[in-house]
Amino acid sequence: MGKFVVKEVKSGIKFDLKAGNGEVIATSEVYTTEAACMKGIESVKKNAPVAGVEDQTAAEVVTVKNPKFEVYTDKAGEFRFRLKATNGQIIATSEGYKAKASCMNGVESVKKNAPDAEVEKK
Repeated sequence: MGKFVVKEVKSGIKFDLKAGNGEVIATSEVYTTEAACMKGIESVKKNAPVAGVEDQTAAEVVTVKNPKFEVYTDKAGEFRFRLKATNGQIIATSEGYKAKASCMNGVESVKKNAPDAEVEKK
């Protein structure tokens, strides 16, 4: 089962969503307060399972309403996703993946792990 790991960083507090195998599958922005970070986690738990997928790497991009996962390529040519809440705010982002299939697996992993993930504070 997945878990959200909340930790302090130099500029504030953030979370990583880890899959059952301990791999980080999504990361948050840096929040100024723990309360804001916890709200971000709740937002991911609520939005991830119902979010559609907008593939911005496709020849013809089909726009999807929020909440959604946006799949895109970064400057290095790697595939990434970001999860947007209903209000359009980015609430979680992925690492870079060499293969699009791996990125899509990451999206599915977030959808599966986020709703029931425990919260662990470091």
